[in-house]
Amino acid sequence: MTEIPTLEPPTEQTMDTTPVFSVEGLWKVFGPKAERVPADPELTALDPAELRSRTGCTAAVRDVSFDVRKGEVFVVMGLSGSGKSTLVRCLTRLIEPTAGTIAIDGEDVRAMDRSRLRELRRHRAAMVFQHFGLLPHRTVLDNVAYGLEIQGMGKAERRERAAEVVAKVGLEGMEHRRPSQLSGGQRQRVGLARALAVDPAVLLFDEPFSALDPLIRREMQEEVVRLHREEGRTMVFITHDLQEALKLGDRIALMRDGRVVQLGTPEEIVGSPADDYVREFVRDVPREQVLTVRTAMRNPSADQDGSGPAVRPDATVSEAIEAVARAGAPARVVDEGRCVGVVDSDTLLGVVAGTEQPAPPGTEKSKEAV
Repeated sequence: MTEIPTLEPPTEQTMDTTPVFSVEGLWKVFGPKAERVPADPELTALDPAELRSRTGCTAAVRDVSFDVRKGEVFVVMGLSGSGKSTLVRCLTRLIEPTAGTIAIDGEDVRAMDRSRLRELRRHRAAMVFQHFGLLPHRTVLDNVAYGLEIQGMGKAERRERAAEVVAKVGLEGMEHRRPSQLSGGQRQRVGLARALAVDPAVLLFDEPFSALDPLIRREMQEEVVRLHREEGRTMVFITHDLQEALKLGDRIALMRDGRVVQLGTPEEIVGSPADDYVREFVRDVPREQVLTVRTAMRNPSADQDGSGPAVRPDATVSEAIEAVARAGAPARVVDEGRCVGVVDSDTLLGVVAGTEQPAPPGTEKSKEAV
């Protein structure tokens, strides 16, 4: 059984709830007179095939709303054609939205003129694409420094900054190679370094690793995990791969036919699927590697004697099962020195089997309310 490591979620004390991106009622419709679709309740109610038949239009993004919190990895996930790549391009108006609002740090993105949009894309929200887009005649160092050059930074300063970022992504010693001398994973690291060099408030990843072979892809995922832990930078990550979404995401928006069908933590999506589509999507996920003991713990009894192993509230069910099996006794769930719950083998195995349902958001067992 494949283990799915996950990012350690920010605690309530460290998570800043200020939204970096705030999206409300976003639509992107392709086709003739596209703007009429979001404005007509009869048209918005049509399924994709009916909408195309009646209007000749395709709604790639349909009435999507969400906030991206400062310091989180927000994953938008879905199959090909679900609208996820269109959505991320709308955030900086690489694709022009049809309707709805987008704000970055409270500023209306749709109201920005060309100058403000350039500033947004150069300084505040940097994109990392699947296709690296490196300049073949430039060295690694000069490719990484390219965004700084566009910003008008002097040559010595930008090369110094680029060298720092090249080292940060594990390419030290390769500064003077050209893209043709690099592997696919190394070229993607250059693309990541180029985005990091401009020190953006948020990194936008559009399926950046989907063309890489599995081993290099895993290495790049670990690189994103490491950079996030070291810098706490806000990231929006687009992927069609559920394993990648669960590994990287603090929260996941799962899309289908242009809509977000569920938004929640990996634990909420695996443990409490919103509908049959999501349930089928997560059917083969090893639940014990994603769900935490919060989903399984019961309140400690008044006469709890303090014996038995202790586990953290964010420990996975798999870790708790091992602790209970080793001790042959229920485990205490301890948070900051205080026993907040108890888990035993029956309850833990029930969560794995799906017979013990995770607590819904808003209860004391919940990891996080969406």
